Amino acid sequence: MGATLDDERLDAMFAALADRTRRDIVTRLSRGEATVKELAAPHSMSLQAVSQHIGVLERSGLVSRGRYRQTRPCRLEPEALEAAVSWIEESRRAWAERMDRLDAHLAHLQGGQAR
Repeated sequence: MGATLDDERLDAMFAALADRTRRDIVTRLSRGEATVKELAAPHSMSLQAVSQHIGVLERSGLVSRGRYRQTRPCRLEPEALEAAVSWIEESRRAWAERMDRLDAHLAHLQGGQAR
């Protein structure tokens, strides 16, 4: 079974979010747009290194860059995050149902032993 576009996007998003610096950038952008310089300020790394992190986030669809005069502010793309949250919620629901069925089965088995 081949990977779908949705699977590939989720892979890219989770891979991007696996890095602490990129998660910090996403957290900062959740408060509003920021330039690369502003995003680099709390980190002890070069602007180029932060730009590379932003590039990973852009390719994953989590971040985009606009144009304002001579700057290219970065912004969070909430729709992409919603896709990841939706997948997590579906997975959580499926596992909760499996655990409920297992609990019911174990209770049934224990009830049979009590006789």
